[in-house]
Amino acid sequence: MSSTSIEIQPKKHYEILDGLRGVAAILVVAFHIFEAFGGGNRFIQIINHGYLAVDFFFLLSGFVVAYAYDDRWARMTQWEFYKRRLIRLQPMVIMGMIIGAIFYYFQASDILFPMIAGMEAWKVILTMVIGFTLLPIPPSLEIRGWGEMHPLNGPAWSLFFEYIANILYALIFRKFSNKVLGFFVLIFAGLLINYTVFGPKGDVIGGWSLNLEQMNVGFTRLLYPFFAGVLLSRLGKLIHIKGAFWVCSILITIVLALPRFGDENSLWMNGLYESICIILVFPLIVAIGAGGEIKSAFSTKICKLLGDISYPIYITHYPLIYWFTAWVVDNKVSIADGYAVGIGVLIASIVMAYLCLKLYDEPVRNWLLRRSKGSK
Repeated sequence: MSSTSIEIQPKKHYEILDGLRGVAAILVVAFHIFEAFGGGNRFIQIINHGYLAVDFFFLLSGFVVAYAYDDRWARMTQWEFYKRRLIRLQPMVIMGMIIGAIFYYFQASDILFPMIAGMEAWKVILTMVIGFTLLPIPPSLEIRGWGEMHPLNGPAWSLFFEYIANILYALIFRKFSNKVLGFFVLIFAGLLINYTVFGPKGDVIGGWSLNLEQMNVGFTRLLYPFFAGVLLSRLGKLIHIKGAFWVCSILITIVLALPRFGDENSLWMNGLYESICIILVFPLIVAIGAGGEIKSAFSTKICKLLGDISYPIYITHYPLIYWFTAWVVDNKVSIADGYAVGIGVLIASIVMAYLCLKLYDEPVRNWLLRRSKGSK
């Protein structure tokens, strides 16, 4: 770090936004649990739009990054920015890959994951080490059969794009005026609408594979929400209502839980719904959440707990989902027979995330921050 740099002082914290991130993360886990019973049919999925939580996370990230750093570039280098983001995100990326490797052989399935039983250990270890860097795994190192860029921990794909967004922000977009940024946000909104409404699937599902089609989905999902979040933070047009956390929690739950719109012959209907959610509803929820105030000690504790575990839940739960999905498919388990185990997976995901937070993530981040300050 530059010897002339100064310590960046923390700003006011948006506790409600932290809480909403936790609500969305728990809904993601529930979505993935129900997904195991869907047989790959997106038209009958329960909590049908749970995957939109990723797009909500991107918007939240853009908002928070701009709020935290937009006015600090005169006294902060790019490396200092990258280092702070790495300290915040990278420790749990590594833990997510370790957990994925630990659970890998327990996920063996003749139907779903036939590659696992005979997979060489060195290849799993190599995949884990590459995963520590978030570099995408090439098809030649496939160890699961789903074509994921991070086959030990699928959701890490969104962190890969999160890092790309942070780099684009630091290199280019932070320098734009609001008008120029708004112009790009409109272009990104157009790309999103074009893909969801006029595209082949009628949804934004995807982004986790290292091929042109999936990379296109990933960037389409990333660019509008992240930089719309940056613009929303700059504009400061917040909405002040009572009970903002509970209102926003209900809104995000409804948005993610609604059934899919239309059928195979009217894909545009669902695409239009998702475009409206990402382009209009999510910024509205963030504006309400950022403009709200927490009045009760109970709400404060809930928001803090949800905020603390939100990222650990998201980045560590999927190894359990691989196992649960394989169990459901191999044994042809119905929802009626498997819901209790699903609840157990949800609880286990929350407990595992909390233990990772307290025993690993917070101590490691605090140590890295102390080392960072000491290197000035």
